[in-house]
Amino acid sequence: MQEKKKVILGMSGGVDSSVAAILLKEAGYDVTAVFMRNWAEDDGACTAREDYIDVVSVCSQLDIKYFTVNFEKEYRDQVFSYFLDEYKKGRTPNPDVMCNTEIKFKAFLDYAMDFDADYIAMGHYARTKNVDGKTYLLKGLDENKDQSYFLSRVKSEALAKTLFPVGNLEKEEVREIAKKYNLSTANKKDSTGICFIGERDFNEFLDQFLFTKPGEIVDEKGNVLGEHSGLMHYTIGQRRGIGIGGVGSGEPFFVADKDLKKNQLIVAQGLNNPILYKDEFEVEDLFWITEVPSFPLKACVKIRYRARDEGAELVKENDTYKVKLDNPLKGITPGQVCVFYQGEICLGSGIIK
Repeated sequence: MQEKKKVILGMSGGVDSSVAAILLKEAGYDVTAVFMRNWAEDDGACTAREDYIDVVSVCSQLDIKYFTVNFEKEYRDQVFSYFLDEYKKGRTPNPDVMCNTEIKFKAFLDYAMDFDADYIAMGHYARTKNVDGKTYLLKGLDENKDQSYFLSRVKSEALAKTLFPVGNLEKEEVREIAKKYNLSTANKKDSTGICFIGERDFNEFLDQFLFTKPGEIVDEKGNVLGEHSGLMHYTIGQRRGIGIGGVGSGEPFFVADKDLKKNQLIVAQGLNNPILYKDEFEVEDLFWITEVPSFPLKACVKIRYRARDEGAELVKENDTYKVKLDNPLKGITPGQVCVFYQGEICLGSGIIK
């Protein structure tokens, strides 16, 4: 009798990883679930305690072994420190991308391999395919839930050892499976936002760790319109919470730029204001999942999660990489991840400079 392949499943306490456990068992794998503890819960905002209770409930129901592993130190060193450093520079980082890169598909993968696992598995809406010994990352089948954006800085070698059981399903199908098994997570709402911030006020959280210096809000001509509460509290393209109204045409203002030297927040009035739009931008720290492409590279880009794919060309000019868009875009934000696609294949990503 052939021995079952051993899979270590990263289980979050949500419906997606719960159904991933079901599908793995149905496929004949020897499944062990691991709950990753990445953040201390002494502040009352983290939902780790409640999530772990759901993991225990689902694993008990499915007769799956489970345990917890603590990655709090790795998370603070690799993800949270990066998060704070980027905000200090006036940029807007994506810690979820870094969490996948450094924790789930590095620290957790290494941990699982120490247990002689054949694979790790995750509840992400993504897929992989193997062509001539190379592993490629594909978008999840459910376009509305596709999470390949967050996996755009994960190595091909790690993806080769990873299973994404729900990647071929629509979200509604996943919930139907959970209901069929009467799982406690069947109707649990999807988690949103950054795990260590939870439901609390984002700016108040930042103020606990970073020094805030108020300054002037100015328009593109340098006219002073008001006072900002600290540049780190604003992101490019932001409309709400700027605190300016009843000025000029009466149209809403948007954050257009930040001047760190002058500590000024630069805003522009009107959705169609041309200074809000760019047809090219630089990227740095390029990361290619499977192979380095040749340049210029024709591809689609996604400048943030939930953004539409946009046609573009990535060109190399000396040591600089520029994304030249087919159509100008608003809200191109330094620190965010720009992900490159060709069809359903996720090629990799760069950080918007």
